[in-house]
Amino acid sequence: MSSIFYVIAIMGCGDGQTQCAQQRIETVRYANAAQCQAAMPAALQRNTDLDFPTLTAACRQVGTSMADRPGRDRRG
Repeated sequence: MSSIFYVIAIMGCGDGQTQCAQQRIETVRYANAAQCQAAMPAALQRNTDLDFPTLTAACRQVGTSMADRPGRDRRG
């Protein structure tokens, strides 16, 4: 069983997209990367109040799958 989902990280960057740092994480969770990527333009529009020369967004995978959990017996 998997509890993986995707969120949008809003990044603030200096001139020329240098020294980018995460500023916010959108609260909406997406079931897959394609849904997350499709929502990025709207997320950037919602976050124009951040005072950076450049704003970017990135989809981040959050959560774990059964295979990722420590202590799980992988012998089957």
